[in-house]
This record gives sequence, C-alpha cells and structure tokens, in this order.
Amino acid sequence: MAASSLCLQRFFHGGGLGPRGTTNEALVALVRRQSSSSSRHYCRKRVAACASAAAKHRIYLRSPDVVASEYADLNLPHQVSEELGHIRIRQHVNPLSACFSMPVEVPDWNEVFRDPTLPLMVDIGSGSGRFLIWLAKRHPEVRNYLGLEIRQKLVNRADFWVKDLALYNVHFLFANAMVSFNQLVSTYPGPLMLVSILCPDPHFKKRHHKRRVVQKPLVDSIIHNLMPGGQIFIQSDVLEVALDMRYQFDAEGDVLHHMDALDQSVLCDQEGWLLSNPMGIRTEREIHAEFEGARIYRRMYQKRIYN
Repeated sequence: MAASSLCLQRFFHGGGLGPRGTTNEALVALVRRQSSSSSRHYCRKRVAACASAAAKHRIYLRSPDVVASEYADLNLPHQVSEELGHIRIRQHVNPLSACFSMPVEVPDWNEVFRDPTLPLMVDIGSGSGRFLIWLAKRHPEVRNYLGLEIRQKLVNRADFWVKDLALYNVHFLFANAMVSFNQLVSTYPGPLMLVSILCPDPHFKKRHHKRRVVQKPLVDSIIHNLMPGGQIFIQSDVLEVALDMRYQFDAEGDVLHHMDALDQSVLCDQEGWLLSNPMGIRTEREIHAEFEGARIYRRMYQKRIYN
C-alpha cells in the first residue's frame, strides 16, 4: 500500500505534467472510483489508471484532492460562515495546559441526539469531523457518534456542517478527553459500543510524552465504560506512537481480545498490525500520510463477554 501510494505521488510530482495546483474534476472523479473499495488501497492497476489520467490532462494530484474525492458524497460547503472565519488548524495542542483542565459540561443527551438510547461511538481527537460525519450519514438509525476535539474552531465548523446536513445522530464537543471522557460517557443513556483514537498528536519529545492522549487513566475509563463486546480502534502513522498505544491496551489482556483472535477473517501482518482500515473510509490524516508513502499501524480490540 505505502509503496504504491509513494509511486503515485512520485509520478504526479516528478515534473512535466503541468503547473502545480492545477485541478481537474475528471481526475478527481476517477480517483474516487479507483479508491472506492472499503480498504481504500491503491493497487498497481489503480496507480496506472490515475497516472494515465494525469498525463492526459497534464495536472498534479495532491493529497487534498484525494481527501476531497473520498469525502465528496458529503457535499460540505467550503465557505462556512462569517462568524467562524478562516479555520487555521494548529497541529499540536498541550492538553495539560490550565485552559484545558476543566471538565466539559455534560450536555442534555435528549437534545443532542434524536434517540439517545442508540449505541454510541466516541472518536477521541475528531479533528475536522469529516470522518465521523461520513459514518453518521451512512448509519443514521444504527448508532450515535460523539467527537471529542480539543481545538474549538474545528468543533465549531463540524457543528456547522452537522446542522447543514440536518444530521441528528452526530455531535461534537470541545473537550479534553483526558479530563472529560469518563464524565461524558458515564452519563450517556445508551451503551458505549466503540471508541476510536486515530492518529493522535505524537508529541515526539520524551519530556512531552505525558501529553499523549493514551494514558493509563483514560485506558481504564474506556474499558470501564465499554459494554461487553464493545470495540476499541487505534491507529497512527508514527510507529513509536502506535507501539505506545498498543502497549497500553495489550496490557489489558484479561479484559480485551485483539480482533484477530476472535475473527479469522481479520487479517494482520506478522507483527499483529491490521492490514486494512475496518471503518470503510480513511481519516484525513490517514489519507495524507499514505499519500506521502507512510504506513498506518492499526489495532482493534474487543471487550470480553463474560458468561
């Protein structure tokens, strides 16, 4: 996967295909068709097809184009509102800052969701929100979706999109999951069925590792609130971060199974990393990383069902 994505990127950025930043709707549509499988992997034939189209139209394909193609079904407006203004994404935030230390107020779940008794998925670090909105739009009567994000402007924009799409099974909160996760999910009327932590801030420096979201208190809170049979999905494009998260959840082997131990159809490599994304669509960070040739390290766990 990484090799083919890198091959695709090198072809488009190798020179001679036209001015950088040129776009073409036909190519975006082609990329969307070529990436329509649930795993979203580019095989050699797909790379060749996209490369041929690029050569024909003399354009460059960029990772934002791939993001746009994968999320095109949402038809999200580019201009949101004058009140929100320009959304500049700050990549790294210190969750230990005093401004993030207060627990968020628990919402009235009956106002947040049309049916607050549905099973709940919580995405910790929901970013732009497109990933969760895509899931919510496709499963309106099956599950509710809650995104926790520490960057307020991203939450505001995601809320705007939710209202624009008239969705009643997805909600975003400006919250520090390290502080507020337990307080929020413990009050939710329905069962907690799935928790995802996807490409969290790596905080590379050793002295900043304490800022990483996956810490023992959060792991304990997730496991405590997760219903039997509920799942935890983690992934990162940074091996060190993926290993750190894996160590935290693997240590709970008396409570959690890894999915390949329960379902032989779940394919892993020799190191135990999932070979594909089981969610049906990639996150934006995942798309950017794979476009640049990076590998995504994934694990999925299920809480034991006791008789």
